[in-house]
Amino acid sequence: MTAPTMNGLIHNAVRRDLDRLAAALEVWPEGDRDRAGRLGRAFANLRRELTHHHEGEDAHVWPFLAGTGVARDLLAEMEDEHAAMSVALAQTGDALDALARTGSAADAVAARSSVGRTREVVGAHLDHEEQELEPLLHGHEGTAEWRAVTGRLRHRSPADAGSFFAWLTDGISDGDRAALRATVPAPVTGVLARVFGRRYTRTVAPVWREAVTPGAR
Repeated sequence: MTAPTMNGLIHNAVRRDLDRLAAALEVWPEGDRDRAGRLGRAFANLRRELTHHHEGEDAHVWPFLAGTGVARDLLAEMEDEHAAMSVALAQTGDALDALARTGSAADAVAARSSVGRTREVVGAHLDHEEQELEPLLHGHEGTAEWRAVTGRLRHRSPADAGSFFAWLTDGISDGDRAALRATVPAPVTGVLARVFGRRYTRTVAPVWREAVTPGAR
C-alpha cells in the first residue's frame, strides 16, 4: 500500500474527527449543555482546518492541475463538492449550536443526523479526490512547479502551523505518523505542535479524549 501524502494525512484526520463526533453523540445525557458546547468547539476547529485545506486547493491546486491538462469537468466536480461540503458543515455547526443552547436529547438526535449527512458528503469527496486526482499529482512530485504549489499551501503563521500539526497528530496512526515524518522532519512538527499548538492541546484535544472515553475531563 502506498504511504499517504500530506493531502491524504489531512483527509484521514478529517475522517477521524467526524468519527469521533458521531460516536460522542450516540448516547446523550439530557440537558448536558456543557458537553455540547465542548463538542461544538472541537467541531469548529475541524471545520476551520478543513475549510483552510479546501480554500488552498481551490486557489492553488486546481489551477495547477488545469495547467497540466486535467479535464475541466473533473475540476468543476471538485469545486461543486467543496461547495456541498461547506453547506453540510454549516448545517452541522447550526445543529451543534442548537444542542449547546438546550442540551436536549432531541437536539442531540438532530445533531447526530446532521453529522451523518456531513460524513457522507465529506467522505464521498475525499474518496473521489483520492481516486481521481492523487494519482495525477504523484506524477508531478519533485518538480519545481509542484514544489512552488506546496510552498504556497504550507505558508501559515507559526500559530496556525502549530495548531495544524497538533490537530493532525492527535491520535494519528503509526503508519500515518511515519508518512508525516517522511514529509516533514519530526523535530519541526514536534516543536510547532508543542509550542504553538498549545491552544489546541488545551481546548480541543481533551474534548476528543472525552468523546472516546465518556465522562473523562
